[in-house]
Amino acid sequence: MTDSKKKSLHVKTGDRVVITAGKDKGKMGNIKKSIPAESKVVVEGINMITKATKANPAYGIQGGLIKKEAPVDSSNVMIVCPSCEKPTRIKHAVVDGKKVRVCKKCGEQLDV
Repeated sequence: MTDSKKKSLHVKTGDRVVITAGKDKGKMGNIKKSIPAESKVVVEGINMITKATKANPAYGIQGGLIKKEAPVDSSNVMIVCPSCEKPTRIKHAVVDGKKVRVCKKCGEQLDV
């Protein structure tokens, strides 16, 4: 994909989200990392995979099986509003000349 336009996601690093599809449906977690180029996010404790790593004594890396989070498509997560504690869609509003995200259910600002 050779898009010159910058992609954007509806969620940001640090947002509390709930998974809406897949094996972890209904689980909540915070976003550790967002990957806008691939439209994916990494959520703490969600979509855990087991990865085999080789020992490297030169760098002090111990070998074995490591559990880590794999990316989830951003369309499969929904932001949880901090004030009403419900999964919600977002809308954008202009407040004091800045574009902010707003909860569709209660109208509270998500960007503080």
